Amino acid sequence: MMRLFLGFSVSRWWSIILKEFLQLRRDRLTFAMIIGIPIVQLTLFGYAINNDPKHMPTAIISADHSEITRTVIAAMKMSEYFEIIGELPDEEAGRSALAQGRVQFVLNIPPGFTRNVLRGERPALLLEADATDPTATAMALGAVTQIARSVSAKDLTGPLAHLAGGRDPFEVRVHRLYNPEGITRYNIVPGLMGVILTLMMVLMTGLAITRERERGTMENLLAMPVKPIEVMTGKIVPYIAIGLTQATIILLAALLLFRIPFAGSIIMLYCATLLFVAANLTVGITLSSLARNQLQAMQMTMFYFLPNMLLSGFMFPFQGMPQWAQCVGNLLPLTYFNRLIRGIFLKGNGFWDLWPNLWPLMIFTLVVMTIAIRFYRKTLD
Repeated sequence: MMRLFLGFSVSRWWSIILKEFLQLRRDRLTFAMIIGIPIVQLTLFGYAINNDPKHMPTAIISADHSEITRTVIAAMKMSEYFEIIGELPDEEAGRSALAQGRVQFVLNIPPGFTRNVLRGERPALLLEADATDPTATAMALGAVTQIARSVSAKDLTGPLAHLAGGRDPFEVRVHRLYNPEGITRYNIVPGLMGVILTLMMVLMTGLAITRERERGTMENLLAMPVKPIEVMTGKIVPYIAIGLTQATIILLAALLLFRIPFAGSIIMLYCATLLFVAANLTVGITLSSLARNQLQAMQMTMFYFLPNMLLSGFMFPFQGMPQWAQCVGNLLPLTYFNRLIRGIFLKGNGFWDLWPNLWPLMIFTLVVMTIAIRFYRKTLD
């Protein structure tokens, strides 16, 4: 041990320390990551993440309009779990809204509801819920038990007080669609396909151009008579095959190992996956054009991956996030792919049900590819 410290120079040691700090200061991206990642994590976990979502979009199908039904709707609003966004004409429209993810709940008030309440017949209201994410609906469904008591306290008084005694004057029957047993893996495993593809596709293509630069082969690539769009797409196509292979492995595991029900079309699943893979590959190739080395490419990949995982609805209910976090989440491709893949697996959605989440991925891919080509042109100068 003594030999290790013989000849040790404090001045040389301090010079090496200063050299490392100077390198960190010159590497602005690394310095930004050192400060940025803790701030992003604190912001997301402190303000954006919420396991008790409220104000979830709810539609009403009402064949009975009375003071009692208005009290029912008001009681739902007062619970803060339901946000009434409008009225739908029939059950078909309600199922379509649930399938497309436009609403989380649909309350069906049958004809003659008020008359049956006043007769003491204990009629039933039907509350249909999109239960693909059991965590998002659990607390709200627990709150519906208070609705009948609120109606009893407000409207069943005076001559109608005898209807409020004993049992509730009506019941709320909950119908959990798409995942009636509330099995968590039905929600998690399909979402994992998007998480894995996001990380792998962005990371692999993020290293594509930086690898050329570090190996010294970038000059040969720049000297070739090829256009930026040819270079970008040429580097992306092999990874599309890799992405589809990974998606197939995850799909087989979901069906055979985890026994996830599959209600949709395998063709639509691969079409949605192909579009999602392309979107992430354009992100990776853009980061690769911006990064000076592979370390920076990996840092930017993780900085991009973190909000995708936390704000896309994969780990935490999307409706439980504040409005600003939902706006950020709606800029991320994983948000739309989670809705697509869960809609195909659990809801059996067709093309038109999937379209509201398909076109944003197309726009995202075109915009990011345009940015990638622009920055690649700058590297040619």
